[in-house]
Amino acid sequence: MQNQPAVRIQRILFYLAIALVLFALILPLISFVLNAFAFRWFYPQLIPEEWSLQAWERLQLIPQEGQRTLENWFRLLAAGSPVVDATITSLLIGGVVTLISVIIGLPAARALGLYQFRGKRLVEFLILAPTIVPVIAFSLGLNINFIRWGLSGTIFGVALVHLVPVMPYVVLTLSGVFANYNAEFEEQARTLGAGPIRTFWYVTLPAILPGIVVASLFAFLVSWSQYLLTFLIGGGRVITMPILLFSTASGGNNPVIAALSLIFIAPAILTLLVTSRYLSGESGAVGGFGRI
Repeated sequence: MQNQPAVRIQRILFYLAIALVLFALILPLISFVLNAFAFRWFYPQLIPEEWSLQAWERLQLIPQEGQRTLENWFRLLAAGSPVVDATITSLLIGGVVTLISVIIGLPAARALGLYQFRGKRLVEFLILAPTIVPVIAFSLGLNINFIRWGLSGTIFGVALVHLVPVMPYVVLTLSGVFANYNAEFEEQARTLGAGPIRTFWYVTLPAILPGIVVASLFAFLVSWSQYLLTFLIGGGRVITMPILLFSTASGGNNPVIAALSLIFIAPAILTLLVTSRYLSGESGAVGGFGRI
């Protein structure tokens, strides 16, 4: 039986470590929030003494002070904003990349996870290569080809090039899922008369759904945060949130940078919250699609 004081010390150290990790994660968010609403925040003030919405006004997300009538809100909504346009573009590209990467990655991951074949290690290395090779090394060559093919400066071209850094995460995540997957359930379903589509829908998909959600999360976040590939292939015509954030950061306006940073990280946090139960393994997805 362990000594009670020693157990208490271990618990204290455990909770202290968790508190430090949470503090390290939350501290940048606190800084962004304070800066986004601060007005004339000078050192050594611990917190701003004055607050303002000027940063949000400059981003054209709210009407100017004294003009916040319902009519002006509708006018602002109709006129649009570079931030809103960039957010919609990033969400569109991220959604397309996620969908395509999962469709392509599923059969590749199944082969890597379920089967042993000659050259498997080489295939895994080639899949990992985009995460090892510097982005600039292959992006310049891709840019030349994309210009020839007419894909440069298009949303589809940017989405296509985002697949390069995204696919390793998707394939390796799903291959780990298939490595622990029992394919005999599919054989049993076919023995009972289920066709390939029904077998996939009622047997395979529920079993691998948590892995698909996690892989989709990685795909979306990697695509959402891409700057260099978007900058090169987009050619300044495809403006996403990273492009807008980097261009804004050069202006040196801290409140505006902080406000834009909050908008930039909001979809990532929301996505993590929505998929947290799959990340923790408490999905309950198996068997959730009904009966064959």
